[in-house]
Amino acid sequence: MAPNQKGVHSPPGTDPPTGPLLVAAKRLSASWRRSEEYGVSAEEVDPSWSGAAPTDSLFFECGHEVLTALRSTLADEPVSLMLSDADGLLLLRLSGDPSLLRALDRVHLAPGFTYSERDAGTNGMGLALADRSPALVRAEEHYSASLRTYTCAAAPVFDPVSGTLEGCVNITTWSEASPDLLLALAQSAAGNATALMLGRAHGRRQKEGPRGGVFRLRRERLEPAVGTLRALSSPWTDALNQTTHALAAGRLVAAVGEHGAGRATLLAQAFRTYRPGVRILSAAAPAPDDVDAWLSLWTPELAKADTAVIVENIDRLPAWAAQELKGHAVRALRALPPSGSGTAPALAWAVTAPDVDAIPRPLTAAIDTVITVPPLRDRGDDVLHLARFAAFQTRLREIEFTPAADRVLLAHDWPENVDELFTVVHDAAVRAERIDVQHLPAYILGRPGQHLSRIEAVERDEIVRSLTRPGTTVTAAAAELGISRATIYRRIAHLGITRPR
Repeated sequence: MAPNQKGVHSPPGTDPPTGPLLVAAKRLSASWRRSEEYGVSAEEVDPSWSGAAPTDSLFFECGHEVLTALRSTLADEPVSLMLSDADGLLLLRLSGDPSLLRALDRVHLAPGFTYSERDAGTNGMGLALADRSPALVRAEEHYSASLRTYTCAAAPVFDPVSGTLEGCVNITTWSEASPDLLLALAQSAAGNATALMLGRAHGRRQKEGPRGGVFRLRRERLEPAVGTLRALSSPWTDALNQTTHALAAGRLVAAVGEHGAGRATLLAQAFRTYRPGVRILSAAAPAPDDVDAWLSLWTPELAKADTAVIVENIDRLPAWAAQELKGHAVRALRALPPSGSGTAPALAWAVTAPDVDAIPRPLTAAIDTVITVPPLRDRGDDVLHLARFAAFQTRLREIEFTPAADRVLLAHDWPENVDELFTVVHDAAVRAERIDVQHLPAYILGRPGQHLSRIEAVERDEIVRSLTRPGTTVTAAAAELGISRATIYRRIAHLGITRPR
């Protein structure tokens, strides 16, 4: 049964769905509305041809290996196993059923074609990518009638280190087949692909996913003061001034840039600059299963006159939830009292995302101003200033840094930006009254961008530990480690260790 106007899928004479079934119904209904807005044909699917599919990524390598193994266990089943990238471009299709493959060719569900919602309407692959969570689309739930002879289950795959959406695993079968196990199989395959990617990530750490938090109150005393931030370099202060002016004008601002660059901090300080004493809530996008409760708990805060809301990582919000969020904002705006100055009332809220293209489509049209927050590596003049502030924040008094520690902090490229700098300095300030190189983590002295195996990382840490002891020479460090002077020099070069001066 196709979604009805209220977004509820329920046969006549039955009670409306609740809980997870209601969320699934909302997702399908929202997907149908987006498909209509995209202008997708309700009769014949006509996906875009993008040419030869790229096959040189770690995601493809691991996904291909997992699906090949799964195909061997499903050799006699009428199913097709597929892999797509984050844009819905089909990279791989495996099946042992010739009749199913011929039928899939007729609807262009083949490598080189794009099956995003924008191109093919509601389908398992497109819905999983749009909502960033597993999706099951049964025969009659497809937007295009030409796809209603199939049932599709898909699960997204995220890079285990960066957390970025790489693509999805999709399993398609005939509509009359039982779909009960399809979604579980797709989720299992996606999980196996992620695990394989992590195992081949050269010792890099797995990034944590959303924790399902609702919101937190941003307390001014725990954050950099406006004066501190205005003492930073011009790339930051220019972005802060632009953000302040935009928010004061009642615009919806999106602060974009790398994770940890200070996007939410920029928005919070801009709110406080033009609205001193404002109560600021940060609502981080939650885990997919918590989205419904997340929306119902914090969206009433939008209409409170003394409250500003920052929705962090809006790119992680499922498309259906972004659509509901937009509706909540419209209703909250209508509930605001008229402005005393005669101007139209405005909501005090803003969002963060890695870039504009990552913002869910239902919200892109509502964004009035986009502010790019520069990464810390492009703000070298801010590193020592922020490091000293982080140390002061830890001990509530000035902490001294040695010249050698300053040089190491300036030489590092800070791939995780200000968040990484604050973590490193906080850990050092807890242990030392005067921060020196020996109080900094060993990887800070490594070559920027170098990825080491776990064994190499342990070796690097031991060499750095010895070298950073006050007064220790390379010869003494080699003797302590039980290796020759020539060997330690070779290992220093191979491991990319910057010798402290």
